[in-house]
Amino acid sequence: MFDIVRKHTKILMVVLFLLVIPSFMLLGIEGYSQFNEGASKVARVNGKPITQTEWDNAHRMEIDRLRATNPALDLGLLDSPRMKYATLERLLRDHVLAAAAADAHLMASDARLAGDLQRDPNIAALRGADGRLDMDRYRQLLATQGLTPEGFEARVRADLTQRQVLGGVVDSAIVSQAQVDAAMGAFLERREARVVRFAPKDYTAKLNPSDADLEAYYKAHQAQYQAPESARIEYLVLDLDSVKKGVNVSEQELRSYYDQNAATLGAPEERRASHILIPAPKDVPAAEREKAKAAAAELLAQVRAAPASFADVARKSSQDDISAPSGGDLGFFQRSKGADPIIAQAAFGLGKAGDISELVESEFGYHIIRLTEVKPATVPPFEKLRPQLEDQFRAQQAQKQFSELAESFTNGVYEQSDSLKSVADRLKLPIQTADYVTRTPAPGTTGALAHPKFISALFNADALNNKRNTEAIEIGPNQLASGRVTQHTPAHARPLAEVKDEVRQAFVNERGAEMARQEGQARLKAWVAQPASATSLPAPVTLSRDAPQDQPASLVEAVLRADPAKLPAFVGVDLGADGYAVARVDKVLPPAEQTTEQAAQVRARYEELWGIAEARSYYDLLKARYKAEILVPMPATGTANAAAAR
Repeated sequence: MFDIVRKHTKILMVVLFLLVIPSFMLLGIEGYSQFNEGASKVARVNGKPITQTEWDNAHRMEIDRLRATNPALDLGLLDSPRMKYATLERLLRDHVLAAAAADAHLMASDARLAGDLQRDPNIAALRGADGRLDMDRYRQLLATQGLTPEGFEARVRADLTQRQVLGGVVDSAIVSQAQVDAAMGAFLERREARVVRFAPKDYTAKLNPSDADLEAYYKAHQAQYQAPESARIEYLVLDLDSVKKGVNVSEQELRSYYDQNAATLGAPEERRASHILIPAPKDVPAAEREKAKAAAAELLAQVRAAPASFADVARKSSQDDISAPSGGDLGFFQRSKGADPIIAQAAFGLGKAGDISELVESEFGYHIIRLTEVKPATVPPFEKLRPQLEDQFRAQQAQKQFSELAESFTNGVYEQSDSLKSVADRLKLPIQTADYVTRTPAPGTTGALAHPKFISALFNADALNNKRNTEAIEIGPNQLASGRVTQHTPAHARPLAEVKDEVRQAFVNERGAEMARQEGQARLKAWVAQPASATSLPAPVTLSRDAPQDQPASLVEAVLRADPAKLPAFVGVDLGADGYAVARVDKVLPPAEQTTEQAAQVRARYEELWGIAEARSYYDLLKARYKAEILVPMPATGTANAAAAR
């Protein structure tokens, strides 16, 4: 099909032009757009649609965000139909809260936005010693999530605004101590019980399945022993590292680079200074500032007459509580960091150690500054920095060349679609190979083979059937990949001989669990009929929801739900693959005694849960008010193919 497209591109362009232009003339651009979007509505809020494209973009951004924070996350789980549907539910919620915020005229202020960003630990880590945000690293961090600073900050502002809608409900939740005692008392109730476990492992030793048993089990569970569809592939990756390897660097270029950047390659000049401070804040009356200035001028005259007395004068007269005890010493600092900019400017304006400044005015008052020591800037010799210089120079040149090479890469894998060799040779890229590549990357997979768009392109019908190159796919910032399938293996049942050990283990586990369940149910029936026959039961244990004593949650719940008016009573719980459990519930115990701190924690937890419940109730009210509904069916649990319909 692609060969026909390539050979008749101009004819197809004319046909498309003749088809598309009249439709725009008849419908108009807006009508055409509405028609196209109407076919892909997946939800609706307040009469406005949420489209399939919006949903896809939101889910892609969610995956990128999660993968950026934890690259080892299972991509198959993240891109499952259920996870994608959860993204749609969050998208619907965002639209509902945005509509409510707009109606209530709510908006997060600039100050609140700034405060929230300052509290973000990921952003805080990008601040230097001077407290300034490294904007380049900030942009790079956001780029990994497909965001710009403006787009990210708009999202944070929208999130803060939406929080205000539910925040008032959550924060205004009021509960009485009686409510806390009733609800949490029941939740923290304890019961004394004797537990008998019937574990599958106690029965598996008695099992010796025949070949016929295993074959029958294999046939009945053949879907569990399927080898997934897989492909053997070869692929290319163009990134800055691969471009760097192809950059040629001459000795002359490196020396020129060294000369041009000498000022930033070594340690900058540092100076040590001492000061005397006579305070005069900006908001005091002018007369007081003049008085402080006069006092500072007298001290200036005194230390200039006897420079060696500077430290003593600072100890006696400086009102900087931090530096005065050490004779006004401010330590070493650079021109741009380590000291107040006004003090640094004055210190770097002095000629040599021992020089004393004129009066220096700042927002704190008047300073007298004495330069005590100078550490000149140092630049290591070229030979020592050569490896570092070469790496930096290569990186700069690679960044400049990447756009041009990316275009060559993109065009090359398309124009010669039956091989990657010509592009690899031209751009000096290694052809990488991988076997047993599946539609769902294995946990821990990284790079191109973990990128959903790249994997999806490899399993495209044209790539599978015609063994053509995929298009150049962006798998990260400054990273392109293209691959081709060299061998495709459809999904197939693994033969019994290959999986016989697995089948035997599964058969034994299943039958062992069944035998445990049958014996447990028989014991339960006998003990309920004749309670006195339940002799030699284990020692009693005290069970509660917050102290389950290593017992399964389903068993603990069954014990706590037994009718307290009919104790002692027997309960039985099917534990599935873990067998069966029977418990005799003997008596109800009150909640354990709590310290004041524990009681406060219990109340706080109840208030939190109550607030969440009220927020959910209010959100349901908002959904009804704004007629919010999802128009696609929820995927069945555990069904791999129940994706949201396009």
